[in-house]
Amino acid sequence: MNTETLEKMRKLKFSGMYRAFKMNLESERTTAYTADELIEMLIDAELDERQNRSREMKVKSAKFRYKASLEELHYHLNRNIDKNQVLRLGSCEFIEKCENVLITGSTGIGKSYVSSAIGHEACNKGYRVTYYNTPKLFAKLKMAKADGSYLKEIVKLERQDLLILDDFGIQPFDAQSRATLMEIIEDRHGKKSMIVTSQLPVVKWFEVIGEQTIADAILDRIVHDAHRLELVGDSLRKRNKKEGEEPSINIEN
Repeated sequence: MNTETLEKMRKLKFSGMYRAFKMNLESERTTAYTADELIEMLIDAELDERQNRSREMKVKSAKFRYKASLEELHYHLNRNIDKNQVLRLGSCEFIEKCENVLITGSTGIGKSYVSSAIGHEACNKGYRVTYYNTPKLFAKLKMAKADGSYLKEIVKLERQDLLILDDFGIQPFDAQSRATLMEIIEDRHGKKSMIVTSQLPVVKWFEVIGEQTIADAILDRIVHDAHRLELVGDSLRKRNKKEGEEPSINIEN
């Protein structure tokens, strides 16, 4: 009968329940449970399995630049990283409030890693997240307009609870990209959250976006009430290269 039960669990794709029940049968521990306890144990095992699978799928779908975690961050005082602030962001309350996070600092200081670490935390908590290098995203959207898939791509972005735009402002926006950025920001304003990383300080974003009226509208929506992390210091990649060390993933751009 147990063999048949296991086969039914397998066919129903109750993989967590299947493994837990099989393991307990092999160790002869099932007799230690009451009927209620056995059911609770199997349901918990299946729930854990599905939650872990969901997290893995969300992380894979997000396409983060780094496999990052808040625990591996370097909270050095000379980098101006406030550990308490980062951990609060890791709680993802800002996503619940539909707020934005702006991370600025010179190249190699750790912006991408910090944004990826917060993004991983969001995936762990069940949020839908996607990461993009900003120039590559807008090149992709230009191609989408040409082949007719633009609306589909915009809808995919709109569905994300957290959109991470990395390397924002490393090249000026042309008229088409500026209009697309405005559309993305307008769709998300007050509804979903963003993390934006940039080598440029926020005060210089106006110049990069261009077109005063549109730039004003975009920055008002991005910057207003945003959480800010302004990292300082020398490039950690350059420092490691000088010291002859292999660069650690948690100190990249």
